Amino acid sequence: MSNVGFIGLGIMGAPMAANLLKGGHALFVHSSRPLPADLAGATSCASFAEVAQKADVIITMVPDTPQVASVLFGEGGVAEGLAAGKIVVDMSSISPLETKQFAGRINQLGCEYLDAPVSGGEVGAKAASLTIMVGGTEAAFEKVKPLFELMGKNITLVGGNGDGQTTKVANQIIVALNIEAVGEALLFASRMGADPAKVRQALMGGFAASRILEVHGERMIKRTFDPGFRIELHQKDLNLALSSARQIGVSLPNTATAQELFNSCAAHGGKAWDHSALVKALEMMANFEIGATPPEKSDGMGLAD
Repeated sequence: MSNVGFIGLGIMGAPMAANLLKGGHALFVHSSRPLPADLAGATSCASFAEVAQKADVIITMVPDTPQVASVLFGEGGVAEGLAAGKIVVDMSSISPLETKQFAGRINQLGCEYLDAPVSGGEVGAKAASLTIMVGGTEAAFEKVKPLFELMGKNITLVGGNGDGQTTKVANQIIVALNIEAVGEALLFASRMGADPAKVRQALMGGFAASRILEVHGERMIKRTFDPGFRIELHQKDLNLALSSARQIGVSLPNTATAQELFNSCAAHGGKAWDHSALVKALEMMANFEIGATPPEKSDGMGLAD
């Protein structure tokens, strides 16, 4: 049994922490909100520093780079409670470049640092089936791997510090572009008069099959856009992709397009929608919603009439 600290008990963090508790580990947390019922066995601490003092492995799972910096190095932060030999694991999705800086500062305190962002959303967090992409030393990875195995299934040590975050950014590019592709395909099929649910069913048996088509295609058809993974978080991840790409001189044209579609959703009050709701931006441009009756059918005319 390990003493584990967990900071960031949000949509993803709370079920991840609960799975560690179910695995028999002592859990130390600091939260401004009441703990959910499945974390009743955790020990509440007065500060992030106290979490670090009591835990051997300290996990952070917060929204963005500034929050990680504050939790680690702000007043009463994790760094104040560290002692040599402890391991800090950041499972947030943040800047790869700043991750390397954070790792260096933690290393100077005699501690190891792993960046270990995840993919799989709230469903994966609850089911302990997350994909975990890790950057850091192999020695630290092997020590923490039993904890990762309580939270995820596909766990890979990609390389050194920052490489885990780079992998997550790449993941978010692929996910965003796949959401856009599925949205365009189902919108096209529906506007042509085909049943989008049956189109999706047919496509799931062919080369176009994907997890995005399976899960988010169904969301688009059933209009279930409660997060999930919020659009504002995916905007943040694509911003990391685009800003990092500018720094290294790489063009990501389709990533930029996906970001603009997310921006359109946010401008229409959709920052907290699930990221599958990117399709709404496409629907606004088409003046047509997936599942609606095409005007040619409603007035009894065919497309060729």
